[in-house]
Amino acid sequence: MAKKKGPAIVSKTNELVQSISQNNDIDFIMNPITYTQIRGNFSLVQTNLMIAIIAQLQDRIKEQLSFDNMATLFKPEDLSGNLLNFEIPLKELGISPKKYGELETACEALLHVDMSYKRYDEKEDTWYDVKQNIFHKIEFPTADLNAEGEKMGYKGVIAATSGNYGAAVASQAAMQGLKCIIVQECYDSHAKGQPEIIEKARKCEALGAEVLQLSVGPELFYQVLLLLEETGYFNASLYSAFGVSGIETLGWELGHQFMEKYGRHPDAVVCANAGGGNLTGTARGLIKAGCPAKVIGAAVDLSGLHMASDTAFNRKSFTTAHTGFGVPYATNPDHSDVPRSAARPLRYMDRFVTVKEGEVFYITEAVATLEGMEKGPAGNTSLTAAFALAQEMNEDEIIVAQETEYTGAGKGINPQLSFARSNGIELKFGDPDEEIAGKNIVFPADPSLLKARDLDMDELRRKFIRRAVKGLDRALSEAELAFLAEETRSTVDFVKATLG
Repeated sequence: MAKKKGPAIVSKTNELVQSISQNNDIDFIMNPITYTQIRGNFSLVQTNLMIAIIAQLQDRIKEQLSFDNMATLFKPEDLSGNLLNFEIPLKELGISPKKYGELETACEALLHVDMSYKRYDEKEDTWYDVKQNIFHKIEFPTADLNAEGEKMGYKGVIAATSGNYGAAVASQAAMQGLKCIIVQECYDSHAKGQPEIIEKARKCEALGAEVLQLSVGPELFYQVLLLLEETGYFNASLYSAFGVSGIETLGWELGHQFMEKYGRHPDAVVCANAGGGNLTGTARGLIKAGCPAKVIGAAVDLSGLHMASDTAFNRKSFTTAHTGFGVPYATNPDHSDVPRSAARPLRYMDRFVTVKEGEVFYITEAVATLEGMEKGPAGNTSLTAAFALAQEMNEDEIIVAQETEYTGAGKGINPQLSFARSNGIELKFGDPDEEIAGKNIVFPADPSLLKARDLDMDELRRKFIRRAVKGLDRALSEAELAFLAEETRSTVDFVKATLG
């Protein structure tokens, strides 16, 4: 069948046209025949940009013609609707870095350049003109480029977390187009994993993160350091200044929204406390909102269980908001995945209380049954404490429970209780004061048995101060004494008395 003759693409002396003419297997690229005319006077920046795009297109066509199978010319990731996407490194444009500032204006002008070409209509046996803009959108993030025209910044982020904070990091990474790795301490040496942590991993994966699950022990932070070195990703630690600053929004919103709704500040805010990031960020946000509420830390009492112990790891039913992290990180915050932790809970806590595992399970089930709100169990730690603390307060006072459970994962109590039973933990109703972490879980036989048990804040402060000066063989300056007083929310006299 004879081919209908249309207008020539370009001069026959063109190298690409010559290579096409010599190949009988490339008829697909000639249908439809396209004739392009671009009119206008362009600056050097604009001309080099168009040449770079044409060069990329020509390279793709040449590469495609080298294959016998005639695979798809453009990959799915190159296409967006009927548009072609190109990524052009600025260093390939032959433009001095001093000219990068002109790119935005030059590209904006190119968006108004149109193109006309002829398209053949087989039914009507005729050619007709088509006109449209050449460029749909041009983006040049020049603020993120170095002198060589290469994009600066990180390609991804890494965070070590049981999963709550990890879900937040994963969601933000996805929104910013960054890769994300979440590292969890999940299993014991028998590869038995905590149900809550495993479920949180699914949430992080659903948000596009790669999740690395490790066995219990010091390898968690070590592995994070190796990954940071290997990938060059940003350390999105909860304990960095960036992480804590993000949490400040919770306290700021809490303070302002209370004033808008009730015309007053709350009297107390209870924050679930483990590593200290949640409490520190919330407290700092409250301060910035001008809210003078007392800040009360709350944690599940897991005294007697060592968090780095392989045998003790799966004998607990809570993976966050517990004393296994809450106490050591209050007295020694600087032993995580950053050199100096921005989480300093002793700076902001007015009080630190504990609740029992059975009490938190009880409140979790009560809220689900009475209010239809299924969350936790770790996410109901501060609510359990607030339930008991509210009974100490006057009727016109307000207490707020601020929680960490926001992933939508690991909420059910039954998987954790079944897991506890399979690990030899006794489950019973009675007096929660009889509960021994790692041996039994005692659900309150009556709501009146729920309690908030105070930890000795002064003892925590003394431990912090003694650890801070360990190995120091000189007297502290007045500035150093004042700093330790701020760190422990105490006084210079208290610091001096502790040091003797």
